[in-house]
Amino acid sequence: MNPANSEAAAAEKARHKDKKQKRKKRKDAIEDNCGAAAAEEGTPHEKKKQKQRKDGGEWEEKPTVSIAVAGSIIDNAQSLELATMLAGQIARTATVFRIDEVVVFDSTPASENGGTGDGEESGARFLVRILEYLETPQYLRRRLFPMHKNLKFGLLPPLDAPHHVRKHEWSEFREGVTLEGDRSKGTLVDVGLNKNVLVEQILEPGKRVTVAMGTNRDLTTVQELKGL
Repeated sequence: MNPANSEAAAAEKARHKDKKQKRKKRKDAIEDNCGAAAAEEGTPHEKKKQKQRKDGGEWEEKPTVSIAVAGSIIDNAQSLELATMLAGQIARTATVFRIDEVVVFDSTPASENGGTGDGEESGARFLVRILEYLETPQYLRRRLFPMHKNLKFGLLPPLDAPHHVRKHEWSEFREGVTLEGDRSKGTLVDVGLNKNVLVEQILEPGKRVTVAMGTNRDLTTVQELKGL
C-alpha cells in the first residue's frame, strides 16, 4: 500500500473515532440533565397532578357582569304590546352577552313611582316583572307567576338560557319549585321531569330552588337527592 494512502486512511479513522466519542459525550450529558430535572421537579404527570390537587382545594372567584336599565325606557313604548317586546329584547340581549345581573332603577319622580294612578304599573316594575318571567324556566312559570294582565301577550319567544333545561336533557343542576306534601323524609321538588325529585331538606312550598341532580342520568325515575 502506498504510505501516503495509509496515512490518510489512519487520519480519517482517527477523525471518525473522535466524532463518535463526542456524540457519546453529548448523549450522556443530555441524559444526566434529564435525570436531574426529573429528580428535582418530578415527572410531568406528577407535576400535573400536584397542580390539580392545589387547584382543587380552592374556590376561584370569577367576576360577574351587571348592567343597569332605567325603567323609564318602558314609558316610551306606545302600547303594552310594544312595551312587552322591548322588555323581551332587553332580556334576550342580556342572555346572549351572558349578563349575570340586570339592575332596573326607577328614574321617575318619587310621586310617580307607584304608577299612573289608575292601577297601571310603573315602567320599572313592569320591566322587572317581564324580566323575572323570562328568566324563569318555562316549566316553573305556571307555579311561580299568577295570572296578570301584563303577562297576557304571547309575544315573547323562549330565551333558551343555559338553565332552561328541557325535559329530556340531563343537567348537573336544575331549577325547581318546592311542592306541598309529606315532609317526613324531605321535600318534593318539581324540576321539570316526568316525576318529582326528593331532597332531604325541609322547605316551605312554593319556594324556587336550584337542585344538584347528582350523577344519575336516568331521568325516568324519582331521584333522592342530598342537597340543594
